[in-house]
Amino acid sequence: MADPARARKLAKRISQIVASALEHEVKDPRLAMVTITDTKVTPDLHDATVYYTVFGDDADFASTAAALASCTGVLRSKVGAQTGVKFTPTLKFIPDAVPTTAKAIDELLARAKDADAEVARLAANAAHAGDADPYKAPKEEEDE
Repeated sequence: MADPARARKLAKRISQIVASALEHEVKDPRLAMVTITDTKVTPDLHDATVYYTVFGDDADFASTAAALASCTGVLRSKVGAQTGVKFTPTLKFIPDAVPTTAKAIDELLARAKDADAEVARLAANAAHAGDADPYKAPKEEEDE
């Protein structure tokens, strides 16, 4: 088992290496709009999961996943050459779900804001169902 701090450092370095390689060295046009968002390394430093996002639609996601699968070996050899660790971690590419989740949360917040505005609009023109003061005050005795 490796030190958790070492695993975090290695994960950060792998992110930098993969992003740089995708930008400058891998000449696949399907990887033009890829962003590496995060990398997680297992405690034994044998496996690395690289999270990525793609700017585009579902077809772009599918083509990017295929392109990343085809260049995994090249990227792993670059990681091995630039990190200098005894065992080069295997790379696994996973699409990052954070942007999709954030978009869903933004839509929910917009719907809640619209519902609040509708309630405020209805409350502005509303009148009390009964008396204006629903609590009965005790009658005061009059002095004569």
